[in-house]
Amino acid sequence: MAKQSVKIIAQNKKAYHDYFIIDSLEAGIELCGTEVKSLRQGKVNLKDSWCNVVGGEMFANGIHISAYEQGNIFNKDPLRVRRLLLHKREILNLYGKVKQEGYTLIPLKLYFTGSRVKVELGVCKGKKNYDKREDMARKAADREIERTMKERLKQ
Repeated sequence: MAKQSVKIIAQNKKAYHDYFIIDSLEAGIELCGTEVKSLRQGKVNLKDSWCNVVGGEMFANGIHISAYEQGNIFNKDPLRVRRLLLHKREILNLYGKVKQEGYTLIPLKLYFTGSRVKVELGVCKGKKNYDKREDMARKAADREIERTMKERLKQ
């Protein structure tokens, strides 16, 4: 069996800045045809999206998939709530983790696996301002070290 190719459509960079990613999980997403065509064009925004459990089902809120230009009457609302496709035990497991104080479910990536659209969900805990400053300082220090190492190797 051949390996499925993975093509990343969108990443939620704001989530990596604002949250600690504790755990991640792959889920399917229920879409209509014009939404998939719009995703193939890369017209999606995950910036302010989150997930919740309602009635034993997992839903993604705030994922903005722009309307497909040639879609006319078949276009759906860009900000509609979309159902995520997970097994019952996975939903219950994630619901148990989210019930703990300070944890939330955030879509981290949207990508194609073959012809199917998948979402990478992250169980996240919010960062404080001092945590964000520490991360920025660490990244700046790493860049400086890498720049210095490149200069030394050239000499």
